[in-house]
Amino acid sequence: MDAERLPGWLQRFEARHGPTTWQAAADDQVVVTARDGARAECEVPFPPLVVDAEAAFGGLPDHVSRDRCVGVLLVRLGGHAAGVFSGTDLVSSKVGSRLVHGRSAAGGQSQQRFARRREGQVRVALRDAAAVAIRILLPAAADLDAVVLGGDRSAVEKVLADTRLAPLRPLVATRLLDVPDPRLRVLKDTPRLFRSIRITVHDPDVDENARNPI
Repeated sequence: MDAERLPGWLQRFEARHGPTTWQAAADDQVVVTARDGARAECEVPFPPLVVDAEAAFGGLPDHVSRDRCVGVLLVRLGGHAAGVFSGTDLVSSKVGSRLVHGRSAAGGQSQQRFARRREGQVRVALRDAAAVAIRILLPAAADLDAVVLGGDRSAVEKVLADTRLAPLRPLVATRLLDVPDPRLRVLKDTPRLFRSIRITVHDPDVDENARNPI
């Protein structure tokens, strides 16, 4: 769910199910329980949530909507993008691509030559992605609240394993963004994803194990 929609959604949840109470189940989850037994488990983006007992839902809506300085690194074989966001504004970025052939169905020596050529293409692609991350993200490291990763998990983890990117690793958010091949438009759309909140609703009228994620 988009961050801006959370307050309205919580109001509608209360209107449907009756007055609510909330409990911070952990520093990354707030559980909202209604009078009829309905329960909404709200996963907190950018934990920990510093609970404010006097604020609505422990301060969850304010936490979700807060502007942050966030670095984003998207990597898929053949494409990469890095950007720094202030709130939802992209303040610096670099997008690139490298040819990486798919796997060959041929056999024998031809397959071995193709595999070696592909391995070389992969190395070059990951090297270029690391260079872009160094150029865009490292200069902003001291100001970043978090680094968000997206794309192919194996590829992005290999890029982040570059020793020069070590200052970024403690800032990496748990959630991996599921994005298509990195392009500028894909990068610009990532705030909608990394600022979103995941809600799992337990309806009292159905089996306790049934879940409706939002």
